[in-house]
Amino acid sequence: MEDKTITTAQLAEHDNLWWDLVEFFASIDPIIAALIATTFTWLVTAAGAGMVFFFKTLNRSVLNMMLGFTGGVMVAASAFGLLGPAIDMSEGENFVKVMPSVIGFMLGALFLFGLDKIMPHLHINFKNPEGPKTTWHRTTLLVMAITLHNIPEGLAVGIVFGAAMEDLTMINSAMIIALGIGIQNFPEGFAVAMPLRREGVSRRKSFWYGQLSAIVEPIAGVLGAWAVTSFEPLLPYGLAFAAGAMIYVVVEEVIPETQRDKHSDVAVLGFMAGFVLMMALDVGLG
Repeated sequence: MEDKTITTAQLAEHDNLWWDLVEFFASIDPIIAALIATTFTWLVTAAGAGMVFFFKTLNRSVLNMMLGFTGGVMVAASAFGLLGPAIDMSEGENFVKVMPSVIGFMLGALFLFGLDKIMPHLHINFKNPEGPKTTWHRTTLLVMAITLHNIPEGLAVGIVFGAAMEDLTMINSAMIIALGIGIQNFPEGFAVAMPLRREGVSRRKSFWYGQLSAIVEPIAGVLGAWAVTSFEPLLPYGLAFAAGAMIYVVVEEVIPETQRDKHSDVAVLGFMAGFVLMMALDVGLG
């Protein structure tokens, strides 16, 4: 198999902003790198939520396409950026080699399953809240649903940066994941703010709640980076954990939300576009 490890000599051959950033992130603490990257993804969400100031409504088919796009990016990031490296860095052969990824993946899914049961929330397309009964307003429940969605995204970025240490190949992968999640966070921020506006919330509050839903990403990112840098044997488990959490969100939340009306086909096209984009970024920048 071809060795794709990036060496310092190869890095020097590239003279562009991307590789300058790779070198920069290689020179700083992984936890700080995770904080910077997840702050970027949060700010992109805020930019998407800011579109509420320029649009009065959001067409249902456009919303479905945005949600599908988000799901496609998350699945591709899980497959190419998280599970692949998790398996590669595991020791042993055959089933022994894949077991850390299997365990981590299932724990990530169970983690989101648990949060889904203990935190009241309301998905965009659903009529009834999920989780424990509460007197919280629908607006708060909508924001809580997207906040749950953003936890695994922050974990994914943070854990990969934590796993990278000074490995240029892994740092490059971490940056690709952060970029992909940042790209999908723009339509996601818009897709959060507009339903809030439709609920009668003011434009300013819709923006505020929309961007606030992603504030959890820097928190989760820092925690994820700290965990894998403090307990190095957890690296393959941590990568797979983030993948399992993201796939759980896609299957439990994103896909069902896009399949409840006549615009489901548009959502599928959005999903395919998101998956292809993330795959192209992984190969093109890898």
